[in-house]
Amino acid sequence: MKTLKPATIAAQASGAIDPLTGGVVPPIQPSTTFVRGEDYALLNGEYAYARYHNDAGVIAETTIASLENAAAALLFPSGMAAIASVFRTLPNNATAVIQKGIYHGTTHWIRSFCQRRDIALHEIDTSDNATLAAIEKADLIFVETPSNPWLKITDIRAAATVAKRTGAVLIVDSTASTPILSQPLNFGADIVMHSATKALNGHSDVLAGVLAFKEKSHLFNRIQSERNDAGTVIGPFDAWLLNRGMRTLPLRVERMCQSAEQVAKFLIDHPAVDDVFYPGLPSFPGHKLARKQMPGGFGFLMSVLIKGNATNALQVAGRLNLFHRATSLGGVESLVEHRHTIEPDTGIPENLLRLSIGIEDPGDLIDDLGQALGQ
Repeated sequence: MKTLKPATIAAQASGAIDPLTGGVVPPIQPSTTFVRGEDYALLNGEYAYARYHNDAGVIAETTIASLENAAAALLFPSGMAAIASVFRTLPNNATAVIQKGIYHGTTHWIRSFCQRRDIALHEIDTSDNATLAAIEKADLIFVETPSNPWLKITDIRAAATVAKRTGAVLIVDSTASTPILSQPLNFGADIVMHSATKALNGHSDVLAGVLAFKEKSHLFNRIQSERNDAGTVIGPFDAWLLNRGMRTLPLRVERMCQSAEQVAKFLIDHPAVDDVFYPGLPSFPGHKLARKQMPGGFGFLMSVLIKGNATNALQVAGRLNLFHRATSLGGVESLVEHRHTIEPDTGIPENLLRLSIGIEDPGDLIDDLGQALGQ
């Protein structure tokens, strides 16, 4: 059978049906434990305890692995749990390189972890290839592309070349791309990570994270064993909701990207806006690379610099009616966030608003932004 397209993989949930009834929607099995026979053998293969096997979780992992062209995927109860599982494989006195200017929660945890473990941590601008090439030593390289909230684009192939030279593992946070827009493993990454809370689920009602692996290596086995033993597993109800959300992932992302491009073009020409950070704009520094690396589209996330200061930005956010003032991204509803309020000590401009574009009518969103900006 020929390789299926992402829309087919997602809609079919990797072909999963209810084996008992033939239902086209996979069921939820909430049991935490499974019975054994008189000879104490398991009645059904791997099913012994929910911490080791969760049907809905396996379906989600299979679907994500197929979408990412990965050998395997592992689900976690949050994106941060997924990131932490990789960093915990580093020995004391290792060297880690991470991109600076990424999601502040990631940076905060990594800094604290590396300090506790005597791991040398280097934060660099990985969107600059010369800076990337200057890396001399690394055991792990972590990049986020497009980055949050700057939307910087890192050349994954260039990062993979450095990782191979230094013997490092390259992990790419592709949350803002989703596998519909970009597949980092195809560009040389070893692991791709998603906060599945965001666009993969897409409905702002599930916490989840996932790692997709280029191959089932020793590292995969180690992380899987640690996940199971430490109990950083996702529950069956959350996994089921994630499966349901992913069935419309290609449709949602396509609509969100189309709308985001229209919104970005409107904003870049607005007199009350200083700048727009969005890979789909030809004027954006990473546009050409994004076009090559994100063949599915430029994404649904953007940041806008409002003319003036924090007061001006907050006034614009306060006047919006369709954009919910809330933290997150990738949902069906559009969101606006004043990043300086959330992370005031990270160098975020006080006049920056981050927008996550949902599936609403783009004309309605543009009208809402227009009245908020004082059109």
